[in-house]
Amino acid sequence: MGAPGEIEQPVVLFDGVCNLCNSSVLFIIQRDPKAKFRFASLQSDFGKNQMRAFGLNESELNSVLLVKQGRLLQKSNAALEIARQLTGGWPLLYGFKIVPAVLRDWVYSWISRNRYKWFGKKDACMIPTPELKARFVS
Repeated sequence: MGAPGEIEQPVVLFDGVCNLCNSSVLFIIQRDPKAKFRFASLQSDFGKNQMRAFGLNESELNSVLLVKQGRLLQKSNAALEIARQLTGGWPLLYGFKIVPAVLRDWVYSWISRNRYKWFGKKDACMIPTPELKARFVS
């Protein structure tokens, strides 16, 4: 599972030390009973390899990334595509696609810039529980 074309399930790449990001991963898992998504931290070897493969600077950990069918979605596009696949009313958020991406991404970036200040961060990446380990790409 190293190259973008080899990924079968969508993979959510997230900042593994960010409390907001870790909470978001758990939020997604709880609303993804069919286990459509897999996960990897941006700091992991897999995450770094994916960032390099898509030409991103691997030191910039300011966006959730979604690798799906060999494509990379970032910021609000990634978040809305993830929401679209969840159970409950969350797919309704996909309607925000009508808002221009420049506005959606501005809000996303504002939250991202402040995420450590508002939600804190861990000293190390999240280690999934044994029950969730299968959902993570190593």
